[in-house]
Amino acid sequence: MSKSSPRRPFGRNTGTVTVIEAKVHRSSARNARLAFILTAVIVGLLAAVVAASYMHPILALLLGALIGAPAGGMAWVLVRVWPVLRVLWWWTPEIGITTLLGAGWVQLANHTSGPVTLVVVALVVGVPAALPATRRALVAWTWCLVVRHRLRVCFAQFIIANQSGSLPLILWAKPTPVGERVWVYLRPGLSLADLEGRLDRIAVACHASTALIERASDGNAAYLRFDIKRREVLTATVGSPLVDVIDSDSTPATERIAASVPTALDLPDVDVQTITLPTQGKPAQKKPPATANGSKPAASSSTPEDDISDWI
Repeated sequence: MSKSSPRRPFGRNTGTVTVIEAKVHRSSARNARLAFILTAVIVGLLAAVVAASYMHPILALLLGALIGAPAGGMAWVLVRVWPVLRVLWWWTPEIGITTLLGAGWVQLANHTSGPVTLVVVALVVGVPAALPATRRALVAWTWCLVVRHRLRVCFAQFIIANQSGSLPLILWAKPTPVGERVWVYLRPGLSLADLEGRLDRIAVACHASTALIERASDGNAAYLRFDIKRREVLTATVGSPLVDVIDSDSTPATERIAASVPTALDLPDVDVQTITLPTQGKPAQKKPPATANGSKPAASSSTPEDDISDWI
C-alpha cells in the first residue's frame, strides 16, 4: 500500500496552482487540433482554387498551403487559449478596477506631494463612504461582483456540466431592489430544468435568502436570468408624503364625539315585529287515493240509511 501524503491547499504536491482543470485542458487541446486541421484545409483549398485562375495549379496548391497553415495556426491559438480567456472574463471587472486604481495612484503620487496625495485619497474614499446613497450603491455593485463568482462556484461544484467540462458563460450582473440579477448563457449539456431543482443550493452559495431563475429570451433557451433575493421590499416601512402636507398646529373645525358603543343586549327590550302572512285561498279537496292498479275506486251508491242485511 502506498503511503498517503498530506494534501496542500492549492494544486498538487508540486506546489503549483491549478488554474485550468485537467479535463478542460485535454478538451481544449483536442478542439484546438481539430480547429487547426479544418481551418488549414478549408482556407488552403479556397486559396488554391482562387489562385489557380492566375497561375499553375501546382503553384496554386503551394500558395494555398502557405495561406492555410497560418490561418489554421491562428485558429489553434484562439481555441487553445480560450480557457484562459474565460478565466480573464470572469475577473474582468476586478482586473479593470485594480488597473484603474493603480494607474490613478501612480499618477497622483508622481504629480503631487505626500500630504496632498493622502488628502486626495482620503476624500476619494471617505466621501462616498460617508454619503448613504453612494455607500449603498457601492455595496450593491460589490455584491454583483461577488455573486458572479459564487455562481461560477455553483456550476463547478454541484451542477453537472457537459462532458468536456466547460462551464456556462456568466455574462453580467446588476443590482436590484431585492438583491442582484445575473444573466447566464448555458453551454450544451445543461437546461433550465437541471437548474430549477438546485435553487436552494444556489441561494446558500450566494449568501441569499432565495434564488429564482427564468428564461431571458423567448427564442433562445440557453439565455437565462438569475434573480438573487436578499431582502423583501414589500414588508419594509415606506414613508408617505401626505404626512408633510398635514399641519400639526391646526385643529379640526368641529369636535367629534365618539358614539357610545353598546356592550350588552337585553332581549325583552327589543321590539319584535309581528309578521302577518297572507291568507291562502279555499283549500282544495283531497283527491281519493288510487288503487293498486292505478284506477280510481268505484263510487259507492249505498247510503247510510240502506241496510243490506235485509237482502242476505
